[in-house]
Amino acid sequence: MASATLLASPKTTPHPSPFLQQGKGRDAVYVAAVPLRAAKGPSQMLMSAAYSLGLWDLQHFMVIIKPDPSRPQAFVFDFQPQDPENVYTAVAALSGWKIPGVIRRRTLRRIPISRCWFVGFSINDGVDSAIKFNEVWSTDLIVGKRDCRHYTNGV
Repeated sequence: MASATLLASPKTTPHPSPFLQQGKGRDAVYVAAVPLRAAKGPSQMLMSAAYSLGLWDLQHFMVIIKPDPSRPQAFVFDFQPQDPENVYTAVAALSGWKIPGVIRRRTLRRIPISRCWFVGFSINDGVDSAIKFNEVWSTDLIVGKRDCRHYTNGV
């Protein structure tokens, strides 16, 4: 599997961006956590409350790669259910059943300030490494065994 090799120690450091002399010319790699999406109503309120309390099992993790410190654009890679707001998807996920997943790639204008951690600098092109990793990642999602946390660790 192609993955971005990191130069920093496994211990993560908090944001803000640490573009130091050692990282010059390398892609900065971050991990961020956001609330899980849920159907509107009580389930959405419950998810928001759990996220606010910092319950890690109810958060969605994603990888952010910032190739150039002088440009505002960063790339986000993540893995989630195809239909995360569907009630049947939630039941299947909570039951430990395999559900269809999707790998997403999008851009951000800036790195999030909260719940975002600098992991290190990639040795190779971080975006290219993530794209190559995505080519071999199976999109079968099983919560707790093969989910966004496992995807984030792989990229």
